[in-house]
Amino acid sequence: MDATPSDDIARRRIRATVHGVVQGVGFRWAAAEHATEIGASGWVRNQQDGTVLAEIEASPEQVDDMIDFLHRGSQFARVDGVDVDELSPDGSAGFTIH
Repeated sequence: MDATPSDDIARRRIRATVHGVVQGVGFRWAAAEHATEIGASGWVRNQQDGTVLAEIEASPEQVDDMIDFLHRGSQFARVDGVDVDELSPDGSAGFTIH
């Protein structure tokens, strides 16, 4: 008999720090637009050190899609790297830009 995934496995939440030229290039707006299009929730904000910080919650496939997007970035961004940390899902809804 196959195991049924629990609710914790059905949802995934990450915190991603995006390094490179990611401020002043439409990165946050593009990330929010992509997240909304695929149905992911969370938020994105600029950090004082020039990085962009994002928390994303959705199905594992949607989160993987967002991680792929964060590695590409917006049209004028240059992404040098993305650090991803796993978090516990909190059931958030919607996606906001801070």
